[in-house]
Amino acid sequence: MRYRTLAWITGIWLLFLVGEMIAKYGFGNDGFGWVGIVHGWVYFVYLIFCVDLAVKARWGFGRTLATALAGTIPFLSFYVEHIRTREVKAQYGL
Repeated sequence: MRYRTLAWITGIWLLFLVGEMIAKYGFGNDGFGWVGIVHGWVYFVYLIFCVDLAVKARWGFGRTLATALAGTIPFLSFYVEHIRTREVKAQYGL
């Protein structure tokens, strides 16, 4: 549940970060510098929970890395969260 929650929060903050980049580089508005900082800290916590889930679910390095990198591409964290949740539920009969 922690991983799922942080995957969604990370995805939402990443979309805010994309909006900030558009505002900054497209329109010259520098008023949203804190969004990147918040996303960075949220992503850090996401990585911790991702590794925690990977250890508990006994994922290999490739699956863990792909799941961790999903928080860096807009909309991908939502998709990967859905896939990983379905896999873990099927694997452990939850």
